[in-house]
Amino acid sequence: MELMKGIITPIITPMNEDESINEKELRNQVNRLINAGIHGIFTAGTNGEGYILSEEEKERVLSVVIDEAAKRVAIYAGTGCISTKDTIRQSENAKKLGADVLSIITPSFAQASQEELYQHYKTVAKMVDLPIVLYNIPARTGNSLSPDTVARLAEVDNIAGVKDSSGNFDNMLMYIEKTKKRNFSVLSGNDSLILWNLMAGGTGGVAGCSNVFPHNMVEIYENFVQGNFEKAKEYQDNIRNFRNCFKYGNPNTIVKTAVAMSGYPVGKCRSPFNQVTREGLQAIEEVLKEYKQLGIN
Repeated sequence: MELMKGIITPIITPMNEDESINEKELRNQVNRLINAGIHGIFTAGTNGEGYILSEEEKERVLSVVIDEAAKRVAIYAGTGCISTKDTIRQSENAKKLGADVLSIITPSFAQASQEELYQHYKTVAKMVDLPIVLYNIPARTGNSLSPDTVARLAEVDNIAGVKDSSGNFDNMLMYIEKTKKRNFSVLSGNDSLILWNLMAGGTGGVAGCSNVFPHNMVEIYENFVQGNFEKAKEYQDNIRNFRNCFKYGNPNTIVKTAVAMSGYPVGKCRSPFNQVTREGLQAIEEVLKEYKQLGIN
């Protein structure tokens, strides 16, 4: 199974003023990202507001992205639900629509044991014949995939990788160490750790910041694989000032706000997760102005 690698953009979902999906701008964002060199697009992730889209909306976004991408890059579909049954149904639908990879977040709200998580993913993998990337983001779901569970799941056919958004670098290191004998991808879900993930043997990142600065994020990966470590680190360090803006609100709200302030009609995040303080807006504006002067895009 081919490794999932490079910079994968968890594409934002552009919305009109009435919170309906702006399909025209969604197509524009797909082309903007591909033209910048990104290696994959992930729909209905955290940055895509998958948590607040209806099942029909998620499928529509996926359909539009698949159509516009026209096989130029791999398309990852976020299909994780709380129940195994719903996850299977949405995963089967994503396959029918033409998705290349499934990204399946851990079930949320109810606390799950590691054995329950293992059986959940194993069952989905058995029922849906597409590569699966596990998605670990315990701060949002309340459930964390342990390194031992990821190692067990790496032995399951179709389970091809994991995205770690825990922010715990040691956790990601253990994912890498425990799966290194398998053809298995470990992707950083924390943009600040992408270069360090690559250095440790990981394969790239699912980078929310690539919605705002796609070229910069791609250059982290491209320079690393070319052996230009210092240049890769320069691009990695570039995003620090922007990520400092995350203290002003929900990170994916900050990302979408920054894309809008960059001149794209992507709208706001769906209510109630759409507020940024005046201080936050000013901070984002100042960072965008600074980055424009520096040619960071």
